[in-house]
Amino acid sequence: MTTWFESADDAAARLRAAGYLTDDATALTAYLAGALEKPLLIEGPAGVGKTELAKAVARATGAELVRLQCYEGLDEARALYEWNYKKQLLRIQASQATSRQSDSSWSETHDDIFTEEFLLTRPLLSAIRRGEPTVLLVDEVDKTDVEVEGLLLEVLSDFQVTIPELGTVTATRRPFVVLTSNASRELSEAVKRRCLFLHLDYPDAERERAIVTSQVPGLDHKVAAQLVDVVVRLRELELKKAPSIAESVDWARTLIALQVGDLDEATVARTLGVVLKHASDQQRAIKELKLAVG
Repeated sequence: MTTWFESADDAAARLRAAGYLTDDATALTAYLAGALEKPLLIEGPAGVGKTELAKAVARATGAELVRLQCYEGLDEARALYEWNYKKQLLRIQASQATSRQSDSSWSETHDDIFTEEFLLTRPLLSAIRRGEPTVLLVDEVDKTDVEVEGLLLEVLSDFQVTIPELGTVTATRRPFVVLTSNASRELSEAVKRRCLFLHLDYPDAERERAIVTSQVPGLDHKVAAQLVDVVVRLRELELKKAPSIAESVDWARTLIALQVGDLDEATVARTLGVVLKHASDQQRAIKELKLAVG
């Protein structure tokens, strides 16, 4: 059994050392996910640090990160495993070239081509088979079809994968599993029941200032406060895409590169492209915040 964190305080301290500042609820849930060996489902808007939390757990514990990026159309072959059909075909052709195919020789060839040599492992199976500490990140699970959730149930319930031709592969060391969702659709109760749940939202201004200044040490505290104030106001607007925490950090680095000592309206207007990636969002921000464009 892997000990991921000794306590919630230990989780907070080690994640902080890995560059991820947590609140109390996040630290506690990260600790419990490891202690109970339960998958952790993190839900919230894009850009609040869901994916980064999984990466930070891997960094903090020295574990390998295995990531399954979900998307519409994802299937078993891309999530679990598939057979190397080209290599299997070559083996069959080689067998045909050396002997006439009787029923018995075909049976031998069939058994031969469904072995480890011809198996292509994908993220879910790779994470299950690893003997070293592993963080399995199933990213943006809400983007997949509902049917894909069925593929996850065996993994989330028993940490095992069944391959009809080879049998059942059971984890010798359970991975730390993190599923993220932007809540674009409701996940099934079967998946939720197997997970601990954490909702992440944008941090309050004080914690975002702490995050920004920890990531960009050279940023003036006055500019950091100004930046976070503008970001908070932007998130209150009805935008296509609100600024993420990572974009706040990018903005801070931009201001250092421009040697900005005071984030005035003109500077905000000319650097909006760092945090707002839609022209309509930039236009709305300029109008609503009454920014001077020169």
